[in-house]
Amino acid sequence: MDPKELIARRVAAEIKPKTLVNLGIGIPTLVSDHLREDLGVFFQAENGVVGMGHRPPEGMTDRHLTDAGGAFVSAVPGAATCDSAISFGLIRGGHLDVTVLGALQVDEAGQLANWTIPGQFTPGMGGAMDLVTGAKKVIIAMRHTAKGAPKIVPVCTLPLTSQRRVDLIVTEMAVIKPCDDGLHLLERAPNVSVDSILAATEAKLIYSGDVPEMDLSGSI
Repeated sequence: MDPKELIARRVAAEIKPKTLVNLGIGIPTLVSDHLREDLGVFFQAENGVVGMGHRPPEGMTDRHLTDAGGAFVSAVPGAATCDSAISFGLIRGGHLDVTVLGALQVDEAGQLANWTIPGQFTPGMGGAMDLVTGAKKVIIAMRHTAKGAPKIVPVCTLPLTSQRRVDLIVTEMAVIKPCDDGLHLLERAPNVSVDSILAATEAKLIYSGDVPEMDLSGSI
């Protein structure tokens, strides 16, 4: 299975019916492809779309209907559009059940860095700071390493997105939960050993006994 699809499928298993969910750009946008529209999950984007559906097939795109990253989306029955002020009111008002975001780094305290790399051009901070602070649950969906360098580190060296601790980290190798005492290794990907995960992780991981394999059968 493609690593990005594996991550998206495992994250989809965390999404409960009839919830309001924000998907960040990149890997998070794939999550909606693994959930049936009749589950009543409404996907929200910072640019003011509430009720995004699956990615439209080629030739069925509408240039007026995109997510916050400019990618084409579809709309489910009952979807609505609003201006950015109302959209961010949903986020800052604590109305989002879940946000799924990518990351540049996550550290042992569960803190996230995902909005800029010093010295490189950044078009803007986007809505990540508001999302991490305002959503009820924050899930990080990212590749475990970047060009061989670990992205799960003892302390973030890049500018933090928020002081808040994220709730779950899902990579193509593992599912990790940040807690008061550190990062707990909950699951490993199919055919991935604990030793491989430890070798690709700079931060200390807490686990005991056999770490179970990710259950991807419950994804929809």
